[in-house]
Order: sequence, then structure tokens, then C-alpha cells
Amino acid sequence: MQTDIDPRSLIGRKAFDRTGTKIGTVDEVYLDDATGVPEWAAVRTGLFSRDAFVPLEPSELDTDGLHIPFERALIKDAPDFGVGRHLSPEQELQLYHHYGLDLPSPAENPAPAPPPASTGRSQAPGDSGDRDFGQLAGNDD
Repeated sequence: MQTDIDPRSLIGRKAFDRTGTKIGTVDEVYLDDATGVPEWAAVRTGLFSRDAFVPLEPSELDTDGLHIPFERALIKDAPDFGVGRHLSPEQELQLYHHYGLDLPSPAENPAPAPPPASTGRSQAPGDSGDRDFGQLAGNDD
């Protein structure tokens, strides 16, 4: 995914599966605390549905929205951790396994960066680790 975009610009964008079928709308974006790079998005999959976490790499953003290179069923079956909280390293590992993605090597994660600016939502206490993820932005429903 492009790393030069403002992650907040993803909020509210449509999300599509690998076949181009709309699966929902980006609800929140999560940054890697160590690098500040957007890593995950929570996609609201329907009016009464939960949010599904999707990887932003290898997803593509274009004028239509976020195109996620996975089947709709796989996305909807992603582990549900609730939104508005920090993702723990264990939760992140579950997501990488769920999507069959390789974990980034430690060399890709240099010295930890300061956490992202708060959007007014509180973060639940969580495990702190080298690959802990933080919430960047979301809808304040």
C-alpha cells in the first residue's frame, strides 16, 4: 500500500474484496507503534455486522476505495478483537496467520517511534511490545 498517504483519509472509504465486491467501509486505521506505518484497517462489513480487521499491505488504495486481495469469506471470518483498542502482539500474530501473511522481519522495524497522536478515544491497557499496534483514527459514533 502507498505509505505516503494520510491514514485518516482511509476512514469512510469503501472496501472491496479481491473480486471487486464491496465488503464494507473502513471504520478505523491502526498504525504500527514502532514505525508509525499504517498496518491494519477495521472494515465495517454491514449495518448490523462487526468490524473485520484487514491488512493494509498488500491492499491497494485507488479512487474507488481500498482493494483487499482476499476473498470476502476470509475477511468476514477474521478474528474479532473489537475496535477502539490497541492490538496486542498476540492479536497481530493471529491476524497474520489468518491471512497467511509473513511477519515483517525485525530489520523492517527500526527503533520504536513515539505513539501516534490521540484522536480523543482512550486506548485500553494492553501488552507493550516491539510490534504493538495503536489506533489512529475512527468514527466517533
